[in-house]
Amino acid sequence: MYGFGCAWLYQIGVTFMLPVGLLSLTVLTAIAYVAKIRAERYGSTSEVSALLTFVVGALALLVDIWIAMALGIVNTMLLSEKARLETFVEKLDKVDFLATLKFLLVTLIVLPVLPDQEFTRFHLNPASIWKLVILVSTIGFVGYALSKRFGSKVGLWLSGLLGGIVSSTAVTIAAGRLAHKDPGRVVYARQASILAASVMYLRILALVALLAPAILPLVWWKFTILALIGMALSLRARGREGESVAKEVPGLENPFELSPALLFAVLYVLLTVATELVKTYAGTTGVLTLAAVIGVTDIDPFILSILQGPELGLIVSAILIAMMSNTLVKGIYFATLVPDGRRETIIRYGAWALLHLPLIFLT
Repeated sequence: MYGFGCAWLYQIGVTFMLPVGLLSLTVLTAIAYVAKIRAERYGSTSEVSALLTFVVGALALLVDIWIAMALGIVNTMLLSEKARLETFVEKLDKVDFLATLKFLLVTLIVLPVLPDQEFTRFHLNPASIWKLVILVSTIGFVGYALSKRFGSKVGLWLSGLLGGIVSSTAVTIAAGRLAHKDPGRVVYARQASILAASVMYLRILALVALLAPAILPLVWWKFTILALIGMALSLRARGREGESVAKEVPGLENPFELSPALLFAVLYVLLTVATELVKTYAGTTGVLTLAAVIGVTDIDPFILSILQGPELGLIVSAILIAMMSNTLVKGIYFATLVPDGRRETIIRYGAWALLHLPLIFLT
């Protein structure tokens, strides 16, 4: 009735009543939500339903009645499932929940106001850059959520596999620290590390398919072969994990945290500029050298920064070299953290890195 009344006043000339009515209700629901958060009660079903009820009442008078009816049905469904939805939310990790909420809120506020045009001779488009951040963060969050949900129930190997969707480097370091504390876990930790690195190829393949489908025919089979080689190298000769063995890789960071998302955006801009400058002053050799050097850190920003270039052969070679370097560096990370089994680690990661070379020469 409140929404209907405000809409009626709007129609007869009191136009400010509709936005004022919605604003007043929004303020009240925001106060109620903040009070719930402070009481450690997480759930916004009632607040969303209150706002929807106002909108439905206003739309019933201002637009086609079918729109109001459809929203009314959605509102009813939310209310009928309120208990189940709130139970689900309460099971979520509170820190992750709030971090995700902040990321989504900033995205909804920032993205619409970012200029959708290119700046400088490096063709930097703020809106496009933030969309890339959203895409990469969303893919990572899927792996993060699956790892949290299933990793600890199935085994360390699955935590590594799913953690690779988030960050294979982070999984490698976390698994290495785990094995360093308990040498009896070396085999399982190394398996998780190699599986995470294998997923890196599939994750980047997905990004290529979404952002640069033109080069997909050149890379899909190469990335698939390298992922399968990694999975084969992860095979171990021992039996199943015992009860004393940790079943989850610690240390994964929520991809929807603001700090890693902003860091990714900064790295993307810096690497876009660096790649363009290196290409101008050092040519193809310089770009490939840069790709090898970038392997010591997160290679996603570098790969995304070169995907839109015109030279497909150079793009594919640079991506493969960056992957090879990154795989080798991850092997060094793990071998450094875990002296026990260092020889086996070096053999597996070294062989894997060398097998990149034929695929690079075939480009």
